[in-house]
Amino acid sequence: MSDNVVIIGAGQAGAQVAISLRTGGFTGPITMIGDEGYVPYERPPLSKHYLAGDMDESRMLMRPPEYYAQHTVDMRLNATVTRIDRTGSAVELADGTRLPYRWLVLTTGGRVRRLTAPGADLGGVYYLRTIADVAAYRERLTAGTRLVIVGGGYIGLEVAAVAQKKGCHVTVLEVLPMVLNRVVAPEMSKFYTDVHTAAGVDIRVNTGVTAFTGDKQVREVRCGAEAIPADMVIVGIGIVPNVELAADAGLKVDNGIVVDDLTRTEDPQILSLGDCANFPSGLYGGRMRLESVPNALGQGKAAASVILGKPVPFTEVPWFWSDQYDLKLQMAGVSRPGDQIVIRGDMAARKFSACYLRDGVFVACQAVNMVRDFMQAKPLIASRWRPDPVKLADASVTLKDMAA
Repeated sequence: MSDNVVIIGAGQAGAQVAISLRTGGFTGPITMIGDEGYVPYERPPLSKHYLAGDMDESRMLMRPPEYYAQHTVDMRLNATVTRIDRTGSAVELADGTRLPYRWLVLTTGGRVRRLTAPGADLGGVYYLRTIADVAAYRERLTAGTRLVIVGGGYIGLEVAAVAQKKGCHVTVLEVLPMVLNRVVAPEMSKFYTDVHTAAGVDIRVNTGVTAFTGDKQVREVRCGAEAIPADMVIVGIGIVPNVELAADAGLKVDNGIVVDDLTRTEDPQILSLGDCANFPSGLYGGRMRLESVPNALGQGKAAASVILGKPVPFTEVPWFWSDQYDLKLQMAGVSRPGDQIVIRGDMAARKFSACYLRDGVFVACQAVNMVRDFMQAKPLIASRWRPDPVKLADASVTLKDMAA
């Protein structure tokens, strides 16, 4: 068998594997299979600039379409893999095609978590995951539109910021006690709640959807006895990792496809990475699955290094970002409920950072319009720095100088 690579999933993770292989001198066949009609593109703009109409599809592409032909990557779009034949080292597609592999890379990503409340299938109830999703409704975000957003995570709040700027009447429903509940401390949640409220967004926590009502088209969102008028609804309640192909093939699955620090599954011919992969964390201990572009790209390079025979684990500190109004939120590390939080800077001036300590160790930094803190935090998190919490609160001293 030739040293051919089959990549299932045409997102950023899969594209990075192909790009890194060609950059690294790999000359064997590469086939990439994607179920959308687009070559790999960046998803973060979907809830920001693309939704706002400030960016077209061409600017979201990781590489122009011709790149893949020029680098002999066989791109198969609008295609679905139905089965992995590990014994025969091949994958089977819905159209009957059978593709052999020497290396199989699973970058199957995730799909939106869907609501099951009555009326969730009415017209005007939308989700946000793909270009096609957003293209179907972004022109409807016009002044006066009554928009209900279900989910107060980053996606929901980013959509709220875009819609509010367009003059929509925006209501955000969050079933948990605070927005951004899973990822930030109460102080940060309150800050973002106050920002959105001041902008005119109606945020309601501890509020779950019980039904959608309307005649073919959604007209109301019911939350118990209360009915909220709605011209359209956008649901952002997280994603479910696409692990079914791996599970059906007998690979180990546990909140994602289980891999090691080099993206290797228990099958020596199969790698997995990105949103669908569960990997060990040397920094935090245990295992984690990250829905993060930097993580997908870094793991893509690690997977390529395995195929190239020069394995290099991906060990970078996790990082993320979110744009809402004039706020640039940059996050390094992963915080947990119960971490000690230290605020640096001025929250009222919308320029500060929240630093998280766990048993005295600096584990995460969430910087709002504080780029320097974000950049300097990453190596300090990696080094397991133990700062003095009182000194840490002094924003007149840089993190770098404080740790010197």
